[in-house]
Amino acid sequence: MKEQIIECVPNISEGHDLKKINTIANVVKTIEGVKLLDIDPGKATNRTVITFVGEPNKVIEAAFLLIKKASELIDMTNQTGEHPRFGATDVCPLIPIANISMEETVKYAHLLGKRVGEELGISGYFYENAATKEDRINLATVRSGEYEGLENKISDINWKPDYGPTSYTKKTKSAGVTAISARDFLVAYNINLNSTSTRRANAIAFDIREAGRVKRAGNPATGKKVLDTNGEPVRIPGKLKAVKGIGWYIEEYGIAQISYNLTNITITSMHKAFDETVKAADKRGIRVTGSELVGLVPLKAMIDAADYFLLKQERSLGISEAEKIKIAVKSLGLDDLKPFDPRKSIIEYVMEDQAEKRLIDMDLVEFANETASESPAPGGGSISAYVGALGVSLGSMVANLSAHKRGWDDRWEEYSNWAVKAQAYKEKLLFFVDEDTRSFNKVMASFRLPKGTDEEKVTRSEAISKATKYAIDTPLAVMQTAHDSMQVMLEMSKIGLEASISDAGVGAMCALTAIRGAGLNVKINCSGFKDTAFVEDRLSKAALIIEKATTLEKEIVSIAESKL
Repeated sequence: MKEQIIECVPNISEGHDLKKINTIANVVKTIEGVKLLDIDPGKATNRTVITFVGEPNKVIEAAFLLIKKASELIDMTNQTGEHPRFGATDVCPLIPIANISMEETVKYAHLLGKRVGEELGISGYFYENAATKEDRINLATVRSGEYEGLENKISDINWKPDYGPTSYTKKTKSAGVTAISARDFLVAYNINLNSTSTRRANAIAFDIREAGRVKRAGNPATGKKVLDTNGEPVRIPGKLKAVKGIGWYIEEYGIAQISYNLTNITITSMHKAFDETVKAADKRGIRVTGSELVGLVPLKAMIDAADYFLLKQERSLGISEAEKIKIAVKSLGLDDLKPFDPRKSIIEYVMEDQAEKRLIDMDLVEFANETASESPAPGGGSISAYVGALGVSLGSMVANLSAHKRGWDDRWEEYSNWAVKAQAYKEKLLFFVDEDTRSFNKVMASFRLPKGTDEEKVTRSEAISKATKYAIDTPLAVMQTAHDSMQVMLEMSKIGLEASISDAGVGAMCALTAIRGAGLNVKINCSGFKDTAFVEDRLSKAALIIEKATTLEKEIVSIAESKL
């Protein structure tokens, strides 16, 4: 239901010419719905890292335009720099951020590569998760020989490009090749210490980071390095996988920090790195005072942190997203050095701030006033969805109060599970508050399509039919979701805190109102629609939901009243 978001971090082989860099980066802004987050040029490396996010298809379009513009403005025959490189757009990784799997992200990486090869004539390789061959997973291997070795590399049968021309062309000479991947999100995460010692901060970092520390004979700090049979230093692995780390002193704050790169937060999360660092620091007589995010973080990382600390406290997980963000911030000490602003640090929130204001972003008075205005939307469908959200929110409240009741400590998890279910229903219904309005607007837009030619008439008719079906199915989905949510109120009426049992009953009443209200929208949207089979099917489903919900509401209210 929620929007899919991916991040794209192309690295271009230009770090000096700011005019050229900005021209390349700014093509991203031409794609509506894509947010350009950062442009980070490096003069020494002659390389610029560009970061943008958005819905997958839009990000792919923006990435394509960026690769195209870079190939036009960067001539690899004249390019030099400290950083390894083999193309004008050297690498172009895609990173799943929200509501999208790595497998889906890989497919988008392959689509981008195919288009770059076919439309731009630029060859390239897929690496990391997008790799099509085992020996192409590692970027360093793929980029070996760099730009200067491309002609020989491409002629090698083992290194034929994954996309684009399979021979060294004029385009290859000027633009090089591009490596495209799908990879996990990297989080730059610093942990603050009540110390000024870089040496001690490094010692903790070595305890934690995957690479650990070099093994030494005798004194672990000054002893002779232990070497393996190949003459390489033997390493003692650190505590956590997918973590790079080093200690340093921050003059601005007057403290030592451990600077981590969490290269795969599905393996090692922020909260795991934080807690293990707390333990390691404590052993060395040092206290962790908080932490700091550098750049952006996915919402899920914050929610996972909140859930982790809530579980440790044996507290219900079925609370709002906003409350979970507060818990994550306080538990990780993200506001230790400066205020933490979720709107500027969480990727999904940054994206939301660029979009049009939603109904659910309004306060109660604004929402009521907008409903009462001359505008036809929000109408009964949005109101029904909102009433349903309020109903299941009451069910969630009863579950959370029950989880927190003294003497019921052994049952907190049972109530937490019901609260989590309630929160999921609530979020779905809140989504429909705006989606119902959007579905109405889609119908209106389809009727405004031109109808001057036969072809235009067909296109318009198809658009009207598609939009109308969606406008019927949206309130029907509200009905089904509100009906399903009543299971929370039913269970809470049976086992919930008796002092709040009336709230379970009110929640059921709200759910039934939402169902009946959305049912009216199904009927009016079906009115006059010519697809009779579709109409009959949806009206039948709506009637059945109302019938079941009416019976269920009576049962819940009856149970509640019997306990009053």
